[in-house]
Amino acid sequence: MDAVQGTIDDLGTPLREVTFVAFDLETTGGSAAEHAVTEIGAVKVRGGEVLGEFATLVDPGGPIPPFISVLTGITDAMVVAAPKFTEVLPSFLEFIAGTTLVAHNAPFDMSFIRAACAAGGHPPPANPVVDTVDLARRVLTRDETPNCKLATLARFFRSPSEPCHRALADARATVDVLHGLIARVGSLGVQTLEELRSYSRTPTPEQRRKRHLAEGVPGVPGVYVFEDAKGEALYIGKSTHLRNRVRSYFTASETRPRIREMVGIAERVRTIVCATSLEAEIRELRLIGTTKPRYNRRSRNPERVVWLKLTDEPFPRLSIVRRLKDDGAAYLGPFGSTRAADDARAAVHEALPLRRCTERLSVRVRRSACVLAEIGRCGAPCDGGESVEAYARHVSAARHAMEHDPQVVFSAIEERMRSLAAEQRYEEAAAERDRLSAYLRAAARMQRLRSLTTIRQMVAASPAFDGGWDIHVIRYGRLAAAGVMPRGAHPTPYVEALVATAETVSPGPGPTPAAVAEETECLLRWLDSPGVRLVRVDGVWCLPAYGAARFVKRIER
Repeated sequence: MDAVQGTIDDLGTPLREVTFVAFDLETTGGSAAEHAVTEIGAVKVRGGEVLGEFATLVDPGGPIPPFISVLTGITDAMVVAAPKFTEVLPSFLEFIAGTTLVAHNAPFDMSFIRAACAAGGHPPPANPVVDTVDLARRVLTRDETPNCKLATLARFFRSPSEPCHRALADARATVDVLHGLIARVGSLGVQTLEELRSYSRTPTPEQRRKRHLAEGVPGVPGVYVFEDAKGEALYIGKSTHLRNRVRSYFTASETRPRIREMVGIAERVRTIVCATSLEAEIRELRLIGTTKPRYNRRSRNPERVVWLKLTDEPFPRLSIVRRLKDDGAAYLGPFGSTRAADDARAAVHEALPLRRCTERLSVRVRRSACVLAEIGRCGAPCDGGESVEAYARHVSAARHAMEHDPQVVFSAIEERMRSLAAEQRYEEAAAERDRLSAYLRAAARMQRLRSLTTIRQMVAASPAFDGGWDIHVIRYGRLAAAGVMPRGAHPTPYVEALVATAETVSPGPGPTPAAVAEETECLLRWLDSPGVRLVRVDGVWCLPAYGAARFVKRIER
């Protein structure tokens, strides 16, 4: 019989013929090298029909952390008679033989499977793997789902199974999410397993039609601005090679739904050529902050940060504010949200008896004290319990903890956490840890910012790709000038010319006197990069010897 050439539909494995196994693991932590599995659940399906399920608790070989038990509901008593994962693994490998594995955040689950296979002498499974998180990010838009968490997607696809951090329930929900995603891509012509795993949208007609907008874009560092017919900025970005970056918006590599929508509206691309890639990054930040393009998500509202202020009055208090004033007050921040600032304030209040009332107190007029005075959490300056001089000791300690050494706050919260943990009040201990983390991260960030924003002028250089040098002038944490010195040239004339033509910067109040925190952090990252040389520093570039940075890693652990 003569062979018959197959059709296009015969290439690849049709999805209706693929056997999927959606599985989920519950573990004692996030590292396959350090933690163990406590439960495994799996559901085998083909053509929308459930073929079988696999589920068992697993003895992790050690105690389950309390917060994991709270999260999953799995306790030490539940797994005491359960099999070890090495005993469960052969049965699971037999269950998944010849199937395509599906998991929500598949790299996490697969890392535990591979680690167990290595420990038990089994070859790692060679099954194809579909990650529903990755697929959802490529299929769904932010307008449809705010995130790609399993619970969010299960609600979006109306799954009857509600994820609850139990393995089998989460595996069942993953099946429903998979079917919902397959239905979405099926309408776009995806019919085979190979197409599903390599799914990527093709350029839209608008993308193909707008390719001429990339014509004439130079191949140098700079900023690009997509504008509509009225000249309004739609999207702002930066690149070390403008031509290549702008062209990529009109190809299949650009898969973000919002950006594809933006390209359809755009009528022109305006470019701003920059001397260096660092200048391009800074200009992008400034333009986004001032024009607030509707299709940019990051850095659009730098003015929305908040600060924790130690007020300047006879009896200072900690207040959350949005503006920095030249009033002699101490500031801590910036914070991305009022909640984070409030957590940091609570951490300071735990360590120091600063008053928590919001009214301005007078030295002469007295008023009745609140319950905090009765329990010893406040010295009651309102009713004369503390004089201005006595209260000033707490204020001095708070200012020192905010600007220099947070040891007093760390010690107080650490002692509080230990006390709560000893009483098995783990959720309250975790809340105290989060408050301390908010405080320490803000303090470490501010101290790092102030190390640069207090310097009147700094000139630094980094090696360029062509053998020359990229030179930048920084004043009070703000980029004042950028230039390139050719290879072999004498540096003095270039540095002098750059300094002479640099922007005049007049500092304002607070830890960020001349630029938003994000700009100063960009400069700090560049200064920390390999090869950067300091040319001139008018001031002292340093961090507090006993600053907050030394505690941040301890909090992360």
